[in-house]
Amino acid sequence: MTTEATPPVAGAGPRALARQRRRRAAVRFWRQYRTHRAGIVGLAALALFGMIALTAPLTVGSDVASVTGAPGRPLQSPTGEFPLGTDRFGRDLLGLLVWGARVSLLVGLLAAVLSVAIGAVVGITAGHFRGAYATVMMRVTDWFLVMPTLVLAIALATVMPRSLGTVVLAIGVTSWPTTARLVRAQTLAVESRPYIERAKALGGGHCHVMSRHVLPNVMPLVLAQTTLMVSSSILAEATLAFLGLGDPLVVSWGGLLQEAREAGAVSSGDWWYLVPPGIAIAGVALAFTLCGRAVESVLNPRLGVTR
Repeated sequence: MTTEATPPVAGAGPRALARQRRRRAAVRFWRQYRTHRAGIVGLAALALFGMIALTAPLTVGSDVASVTGAPGRPLQSPTGEFPLGTDRFGRDLLGLLVWGARVSLLVGLLAAVLSVAIGAVVGITAGHFRGAYATVMMRVTDWFLVMPTLVLAIALATVMPRSLGTVVLAIGVTSWPTTARLVRAQTLAVESRPYIERAKALGGGHCHVMSRHVLPNVMPLVLAQTTLMVSSSILAEATLAFLGLGDPLVVSWGGLLQEAREAGAVSSGDWWYLVPPGIAIAGVALAFTLCGRAVESVLNPRLGVTR
């Protein structure tokens, strides 16, 4: 069932018209997005993970990560009191898993936003100015592309203090080249349109053209790329934490895997120490990927993504 577009309000100012257009665009986006079953499943899973992370202080409490006064025996198998067993310190693994969702999701989101922001700035400026500047920036981008992202992130995290900020920075500054390439290609396509020439002929400067004409046209691509980058950032954070390069004072899913490895959970068969964090990482990464593919399909129907 289709609904007719709301006609512009007579006498409305430019800002009111802009808000009205944005509302119509949001309605159209949601109407198309909800036709993607995989995207809806991913969105529901993300809502569940987000609710678990936000309510963690109320459901498990901040003292769940405390080593002193742990409620159970070390490496206790799952029981009615501890559904996922205990870790090597006797802490409830279910509570640690819930609390770790806060750190893993936060680091993944911040790292993805930083990565996409760097890539968008490089891509837009390189596509707009061209010439020697674009050549230099694209060669730098190519260098980052051929270098293994994880190796660069490990090297950066090794020489900097161990903290969540370091992890975010290490992931963000090493994973932007793909976004820069995509945004530059879109910028070149936008810059070739006639209204860009008219804006320049009417006296529009570089900042005006990039912020008022180029950026709104590349934002759908930036949004889709951000959604897809979150899953990669969460996996990268888990990898760095598993290698012992994360913040040792906070609980994350990758940190739980690293503690399980140090406790010898693999050789001793303590599956409850390894499986839940791994499933949580895979689940949230899959949810973000499903949402990202659905967003990409809505914003670019020519991709023909299967619903």
